Amino acid sequence: MTGNPMDRAPAWSLAVVSMLSVQLGAAISLGLFEDIGIGGTAWLRLTLGALGFILLARPRYWRWSLRELRAPILLGLASAMMTLSFLAAIDRLPLGTVVAIEFLGPLTVAALHSSSRRALAWPLLALVGVVLLTEPWQGSLDVLGIVFAAIAAVGWGLYIVITQHVGDRFAGVDGLAISLPVAAIVTAVVGIPQAWGNITWQVLGVAFIAALLLPLLPWTLELYALRRLSKSAFGTLMALEPAIALIIGAVALHQIPLLFQWVGIVCVVVAGIAAERTGRRVDELPELETPPT
Repeated sequence: MTGNPMDRAPAWSLAVVSMLSVQLGAAISLGLFEDIGIGGTAWLRLTLGALGFILLARPRYWRWSLRELRAPILLGLASAMMTLSFLAAIDRLPLGTVVAIEFLGPLTVAALHSSSRRALAWPLLALVGVVLLTEPWQGSLDVLGIVFAAIAAVGWGLYIVITQHVGDRFAGVDGLAISLPVAAIVTAVVGIPQAWGNITWQVLGVAFIAALLLPLLPWTLELYALRRLSKSAFGTLMALEPAIALIIGAVALHQIPLLFQWVGIVCVVVAGIAAERTGRRVDELPELETPPT
């Protein structure tokens, strides 16, 4: 046990606070789309987040070899893909629906790292939930929004796998101080043309709050959580996120779900919880063995 508060806090609590922060950050980001576009929002948020991590970690990049930098660079690419596609998806679909689709990424990670083959059935149950959420029988299916959410799902799955790898090899938030600038540079290609000439002090203020809520706070918490949780356990905790997104979407964005959509969220959450089989990493602290229900 170290003196770092992040190391003393239960790993499951870091993941839960991270989820709340992510969804609040997503809701706030919607307000920036009209001013600086989806790409501009992603770029500005990631840039402010990158500056925050650099100030926090003060990394000396020359200390690491190109081989050591490979994993955080890949994390930066995955983060850019996940952020851009997620923001594009919530511009077209309700927040709860997007997060449910995106959750197929970490759920698949959890199932593939489970000790039971039966766990592979849980992504199928989650898929049933996604169908109920999108209601294709209504004839108003936003295919492009679903494609963006599916790309975000792939990005989220990669993010979980690579973040654990980076967290094991870099102290503190050094890994994020490398990966976030990479993500900011990648999103700058589409972000700067959209945001150019439209960045006001008000936009900067909202973007700063959004960056604090996502990525600064949650990605730091997730990095520390993944140092002590297995991919399966972390993916299972993420089962709460679609429900959190649905509630925040209803309260903050007035995206009121219908009965079928509530049933769909239940399917996704149940699938995530049921996917947990392997429990924890072998080096996890004893008191963190079983997250509370």
